[in-house]
Amino acid sequence: MKKNLLSVLVLVLVVVNIAMSAVMMISVIGTNKKTAELITSIATVLNLELYNPGGTVEVDVPLDDIVVHDMVGFMIPLARSKTMNADGSVTEGKQAYFGFDLALQMNSKHEDYNNYGTNITDRNSLLQDVVEGVISSHTEEECRDNFDSIKEELLQAIQGFFGSDFVFQISVYNKKFG
Repeated sequence: MKKNLLSVLVLVLVVVNIAMSAVMMISVIGTNKKTAELITSIATVLNLELYNPGGTVEVDVPLDDIVVHDMVGFMIPLARSKTMNADGSVTEGKQAYFGFDLALQMNSKHEDYNNYGTNITDRNSLLQDVVEGVISSHTEEECRDNFDSIKEELLQAIQGFFGSDFVFQISVYNKKFG
């Protein structure tokens, strides 16, 4: 009789163990699904942050569809840097200038290219005003240290001017400070 009682006790403990394991697996699976959803949403957000709308993201425009519009001879006065003196007064730095040439890269297959791109030279003076507005708000130190963000700001301003992204990239070359 002791052997039967012991066998019944072992059987009951095995059934309880299986039931407890099933309860634990159900609770772990539910938590695991929530964790997987959280990780997926974090990965999605990080992926969105890596994509910079309007920035220098690689755009798949075939070389045959790219039209370049050069704007040369910019000489723009930059914002003066300001330093706080020990006595609380503010001293402005010397006036600096930034000279450069600009190339707008346009997608000739974009729907807005025929409206704006084919006669873009007619808007050169307006574009110069947009470029000068963006560049002149920065100091020489900002232009030297963090020009990529200024280029992105300039591209967004140009795209905002046209209300279109047919200008998909800009190139700034022949940079000179004085």
